[in-house]
Amino acid sequence: MNEYLIQGGTVIDPTGERRADVLVRDGVVAAVDEHLGGSPDAGGATVIDAAGCVVSPGFVDLHTHLREPGKEEAETIETGSRAAAKGGYTCVVAMPNTDPTQDCVSVVEFVRKQGEAAGLCDVRPSGSITVGRAGTQLTPFAELAEAGVRIFTDDGSGVQDPLLMRRAFEYALDLDIVLAQHCEIARLTEGAVMHEGHCCSTFGLPGWPSIAEELMVYRDIELVRLTGAPVHILHLSTAGSVELVRRAKADCLPVTAEATPHHISLTDELLAGYSALYKVNPPLRTMADVEAVRGGLADGTIDAIATDHAPHAPETKEQPLDQAPPGMLGLETALGVSLASLEMSVAEVVAALSWKPAAIAGVADTHGRPIAPGEPANLTVFDPNETWEVIPANLASKSKNTPFVGVPLQGRTKHTLLHGVPTVLDGNPQR
Repeated sequence: MNEYLIQGGTVIDPTGERRADVLVRDGVVAAVDEHLGGSPDAGGATVIDAAGCVVSPGFVDLHTHLREPGKEEAETIETGSRAAAKGGYTCVVAMPNTDPTQDCVSVVEFVRKQGEAAGLCDVRPSGSITVGRAGTQLTPFAELAEAGVRIFTDDGSGVQDPLLMRRAFEYALDLDIVLAQHCEIARLTEGAVMHEGHCCSTFGLPGWPSIAEELMVYRDIELVRLTGAPVHILHLSTAGSVELVRRAKADCLPVTAEATPHHISLTDELLAGYSALYKVNPPLRTMADVEAVRGGLADGTIDAIATDHAPHAPETKEQPLDQAPPGMLGLETALGVSLASLEMSVAEVVAALSWKPAAIAGVADTHGRPIAPGEPANLTVFDPNETWEVIPANLASKSKNTPFVGVPLQGRTKHTLLHGVPTVLDGNPQR
């Protein structure tokens, strides 16, 4: 029998905030009370110190690139799961832009089984919207949904054909799945390496205009209005996109959205040094865009904080800016960046990291749950006040492409429990 007493913390969950100890037994929450330390029920439990910490439902990431199969030199499902656990995540949605693509049941099952073998995080594979993410033929939605896939996306590229996207929405409505769109009109971004604006002109670099994102956000919102099917907008990055989603929600359309930690903390000015560490897709935008995305999270227009964790082998990020791939790490720094960057309460940030994304991902039966007797013990314990800086050598991810080295972060995971078993204790992975 596995018993753990999480002692001395403040519980924050969908029901509110209170001071309480949490007793975990055999994978579920057994008791929650202010003083369980002296209780006979907790007599044989291993104590996990949560003094000065928040105890919350585990974080859920809607947008993780685990690279396996195909790019194991950058990340594997095991190393990515370890990074997730260190960041406080108990569940991640694995993006489908792998090689081969997650467009069939066999690849989806491979990813799921690799996640189960790692045992560090609940890995939920997504499926691609189109075969090979080529944008020409829909994947077998019904087969993949039967295999447990909830989120479908061609992440890394938006579906360019509006008729094909309409058909995808119509199929999705009948299957109770969610299409997640990477919003980018590719014809407008050819050759782009950063945001189109004052900085790209100054630096002499080809620009990625905001309208390339906003046109597809608008198109898909109108397709939702037409079909009634839900859409989840990936990594919103512009003020215009935030306003489009805000209006869609005012019209009661089934539209959800996410923002990344880097789009609430970094701007295009950082490309002045031509470092590929700051190259992402969509690109870093202006401070006005950053403030709009922050505001969207604060008022609920944007539902979730999602990492877009995108590991790359060092030699690829050391290439010239126009040749280097876009993306940066996110799983281990998301909490610290979010608390340091947002003027939101700790409880509001936790909601955007935990139960809100859990609902979108379709995992709310086991993740993001209230911390109460009988509930699954997928939990995170973090110190919301600890200030720290990234040391690349200490990252669990196989890659080290983070721009946050030397940047003070606020809030750090101390312990993570998956199915009632610690995957991280005192900041150290347990396997």
